[in-house]
Amino acid sequence: MNSKKEHNDFSFKRRLKSFQFAFEGLVVFFKTQPNAWIHLLAAILVGAAGFYFQLDKLEWFMIITAIALVFIVEMINTAIEFLCDKIEPTFDPQIKRIKDISAAAVLFAAIIACVIGGIVFIPKFF
Repeated sequence: MNSKKEHNDFSFKRRLKSFQFAFEGLVVFFKTQPNAWIHLLAAILVGAAGFYFQLDKLEWFMIITAIALVFIVEMINTAIEFLCDKIEPTFDPQIKRIKDISAAAVLFAAIIACVIGGIVFIPKFF
């Protein structure tokens, strides 16, 4: 048996370090992406509306899932854009297609979130 610990062995210190990297990623996301702030404002407003209308557990589940979906897809889109810009800093039609599809995923997630919001909140007004 090897006396050195293998890289894939569990290490509490490495787990904490991975959380640090994730939080650094969140900071970069919010510092560099104006849409992140728009999504955050929308999430806060929807959350406030949820408390006002006293959503039940299923409604909260739907709303939280929709909010998470938009943030997750926006973060992946941001990572794809950073990677594309690193790989090809000048205009390239294939990179443009990659970025456009990635942005379309965010748009689709936002539309689905709005549909879910409508399903949950529109009946509250009637």
